[in-house]
Amino acid sequence: MPGGGQEPGSYYVGVDVGTGSVRAALVDQRGVLLAFADQPISQWEPQFNHHEQSSEDIWAACGVVTKKVVQGIDVNRIRGLGFDATCSLVVLDKQFRPLPVNHEGDSHRNIIMWLDHRAVSQVHRINETKHGVLQCVGGVMSVEMQAPKLLWLKENLRETCWDKAGHFFDLPDFLSWKATGVTARSLCSLVCKWTYSAEKGWDDSFWKLIGLEDFVADNYSKIGNQVLPPGASLGNGLTPEAARDLGLPAGIAVAASLIDAHAGGLGVIGADVRGHGLACEGQPVTSRLAVICGTSSCHMGISKDPIFVPGVWGPYFSAMVPGFWLNEGGQSVTGKLIDHVVRGHAAFPELQAKATARCQSVYAYLNSHLDLIKKARPVGFLTVDLHVWPDFHGNRSPLADLTLKGMVTGLKLSQDLDDLAILYLATVQAIAFGTRLIIEALEAAGHSLSTLFLCGGLSKNPLFVQMHADITGMPVVLSQEVESVLVGAAILGACASGDFASVQEAMSRMSKVGKVVFPRLEDKRYYDKKYQVFLKLVEHQKEYAAIMKGD
Repeated sequence: MPGGGQEPGSYYVGVDVGTGSVRAALVDQRGVLLAFADQPISQWEPQFNHHEQSSEDIWAACGVVTKKVVQGIDVNRIRGLGFDATCSLVVLDKQFRPLPVNHEGDSHRNIIMWLDHRAVSQVHRINETKHGVLQCVGGVMSVEMQAPKLLWLKENLRETCWDKAGHFFDLPDFLSWKATGVTARSLCSLVCKWTYSAEKGWDDSFWKLIGLEDFVADNYSKIGNQVLPPGASLGNGLTPEAARDLGLPAGIAVAASLIDAHAGGLGVIGADVRGHGLACEGQPVTSRLAVICGTSSCHMGISKDPIFVPGVWGPYFSAMVPGFWLNEGGQSVTGKLIDHVVRGHAAFPELQAKATARCQSVYAYLNSHLDLIKKARPVGFLTVDLHVWPDFHGNRSPLADLTLKGMVTGLKLSQDLDDLAILYLATVQAIAFGTRLIIEALEAAGHSLSTLFLCGGLSKNPLFVQMHADITGMPVVLSQEVESVLVGAAILGACASGDFASVQEAMSRMSKVGKVVFPRLEDKRYYDKKYQVFLKLVEHQKEYAAIMKGD
């Protein structure tokens, strides 16, 4: 039966702003997607490691997709709206107009994207302070967090941006402000990316120490001094202006938002697993690791008490599931890395032509090609002498080393389709070995994990899923709804509407198990050996760097 005062036939809208597109879904109270739409958004890379977007472009795309998903339905049955987005930095002036985050002075480009690595020098100086707030980011702050980006703006765009700025939003908070006119921030964004503490608030000494004392002086009004838990109802709901933009009824409940990966975690981690033969059935939710895998991957583990994991972000209190501490591991490029490797290969044009002729995606074609060439052996054994270290964009977790590079060993002169397929497989395996390394770090610090819950674009790739099961030795649970991130966003809207008594109740009712993929335990010895090679690769890379730095 539905919880709370919910009426049958209630709908919720979830909006997810990813790296390359905005997506929306209409979801019912059982967590079933009734309609889906997506719309691409623009990105600019004016120079290497500078990645920018436009908040106006993104908001316009939100309107395109929300109008599509509510076509032909009784909009009066829509009870709530939830947003999630990448943790990109949006800059507005005192009148809430866009400001340029670039040397060109183009104010349309007013977002520094999450994957932007321009603030390397700034994050290095922040980490040298060894300030206490760094304990909650695994001991080392990432260049992808907001403090180094803010410092970069102050040092590089003082006149055109910094001095004029009135508001710095995490993108999920920008969206909820745009929908409601309320500038309150989500606990999720501020705790995970801005050094806010759920218990103690902002730490004045940190901002003064790194040279951003400006925020302390104005009582943090520019970065948020009203903070709400994810799923809390904001203000008076959807404003008339935003309602027109989005094609939704004015006044519907709008929730405090989540970062996209955290929405994915919310959408999968609470599923009822009874009857699937999983170890986690009789275990607390803390035995589950949510892996949200798209352009990058995030590994979400929760605990009843705070656990400090070197090189892994957190512990963050109530940043994803209320009442639980969150640790967040991650890999900076996963889907983006697979694309990079496959598209950069000499055989890619041939692959593209053959996949198109068969009306398949290039990855579905590669998976079937691997099955063709594996002969009698398991497909994973094709990479016995080809090994990849996947940190082409540095290591986020658990080594927290921005300077690490990608590595491939075992290349031949061959450039045919077989060669491309095997390199693709080795790259997928390398990403799974990276997940195994993160799991080992979490468990060494005190987490006890038994099951992976995967969602995001890469979870639709059966090879990616099977490799994660085989290489970690853990079963992988896939949701009934593949768009788990959108279910997570809709769960927020459902909570804001008051239809559920808690986030946990909404999670358990709106997320369902679709498929379970078990590891091929007979292949364990092979993957253990490949993992030994995997660890050697990074060890050797560090040795090479030391040799080159030596006298």
